[in-house]
Amino acid sequence: MVWLVFGQTLGHEFVNLDDHENVYENPIVSQGLSLESARWAFTHPQVSRWVPLSTLVHMLDAEIYGLRPGGHHFTSLLFHAGAAIFLFLFLHEATAALGRSAWVAAVFAVHPLHVEAVAWISALQYTLSGLFFMLTLWAYTRYTRQRSAARYGLVALLFVLGLLAKEMLVTVPAVLLLLDVWPLNRRAGSQGPESHPNADSFATLIREKLPLFALAAASSVVTFAALRSFRQPVVTYSAFERIGNAIVSYAAYLGQLVFPAGLTPWYPHPGAALAWPEVILAFAVLAAITAAAWTTRRTHAYFLTGWLWYLGMLFPVIGLIQRGEQARCDRYTYLSQIGIYIIIAWGAADLCSRWTKRRGFLAVAAAGVLGALFVVAHGQAAQWRNSETLWRHTLAHTSRNYVAHLNLAVALAQSGRVPEALSHFDQAVRIRPTSAEAQNNYGYALVDLGRQGEAIPFFENALRLKPDFINAHLNLADALVALGKASEARIHYAAAEKLTGRPAPPPKP
Repeated sequence: MVWLVFGQTLGHEFVNLDDHENVYENPIVSQGLSLESARWAFTHPQVSRWVPLSTLVHMLDAEIYGLRPGGHHFTSLLFHAGAAIFLFLFLHEATAALGRSAWVAAVFAVHPLHVEAVAWISALQYTLSGLFFMLTLWAYTRYTRQRSAARYGLVALLFVLGLLAKEMLVTVPAVLLLLDVWPLNRRAGSQGPESHPNADSFATLIREKLPLFALAAASSVVTFAALRSFRQPVVTYSAFERIGNAIVSYAAYLGQLVFPAGLTPWYPHPGAALAWPEVILAFAVLAAITAAAWTTRRTHAYFLTGWLWYLGMLFPVIGLIQRGEQARCDRYTYLSQIGIYIIIAWGAADLCSRWTKRRGFLAVAAAGVLGALFVVAHGQAAQWRNSETLWRHTLAHTSRNYVAHLNLAVALAQSGRVPEALSHFDQAVRIRPTSAEAQNNYGYALVDLGRQGEAIPFFENALRLKPDFINAHLNLADALVALGKASEARIHYAAAEKLTGRPAPPPKP
């Protein structure tokens, strides 16, 4: 199923959404794997994130495939397929429910919300960490059947490897506690189909996971340190805006799970335009589901486990701590929505438990859902074939999206269609005049058309917004030289030289 949906990505290109920084324009990663590059991976964050294992895999891909994007896509496809397989193995080991476990794994394999994590080369950290997440759950389930230091050590090792691939796995110890309640029934006095031979008090179960919580805490410290070294967002949002958007996002992800239409790589944050009636409605929906999960915890424990799995795994990336200017991202649901799949699978089986013809009905319904998801996911994956296709699709499904306008303009300019790109540069600057990148790129496109005089104000705006913007200094200097203003150009060449620590290129004639 994974191959049928995502096999097409082997013919896709890199896209101009972080792929250049992570792979093909990264001077270290693009050279392949070596001892020196491996050391660099562990000592340098990648686009604000310390994900050394994912960086090493990018380097290994570059070593094997060079900068042919098909090979890099193939690696992501393999990791996603492996994650789906081990999700099935974990669920079947933990519940012995063959059909429900297979359906949950199949939905995970082909849900359209997961296209971004698989079809985008820079999102390899999600598929790689997803594979280690499933391996961790599988190993933990086997550990609970026969506890030993060696088996616990394997759980810890797989967890560490997952953290090195993506810091989002910090919630894993909490997920393991949820599994202790259901389906493993390890908590003494828990309600389950059969008692676990190693049932313990909840305090004992927490103590058992203290080493894992310590590893998660250490990963969080490193993550915050990496964030401090990252470029700051052009726009920052207030605490009320972030909280409101987080509540709406929790509900929006649920809506996209059921009706995955209009999916894009960038959803503009509403900021001050956030509709507070929408926040109140979303909060009411979340509160109602939470209340239902809590009141049925003794008779339908999977409901509470699945719901808290969803809420908890999304929490680090729900936007309470601003990490960018987007409202939400499809890739954030990659692991979190497994909890909802579990609720649906086990809930459907319970609803039909007294119906004599339930097996045939459930089989047809499960196949119908998978077929619909398969078709939508295949179409969604096709939107990632190149930068132009991706950003035109994004503009068709969002409004006032300066990132989509800017990246589409860059793609058009790089393909030699500069006049067509100008309209999108103009839209990007109008929507977000505080973006130094948009100002600089607009100016560079004008220079490409020989309109240096018109370009200079855009370079000046970029430097006013971001005084240490090296490319803007160089572009402004080149434009001034072209207009015969060499003395003014020297100031900006000198500024670029000071910022880079390297001699600036000589003025162009």
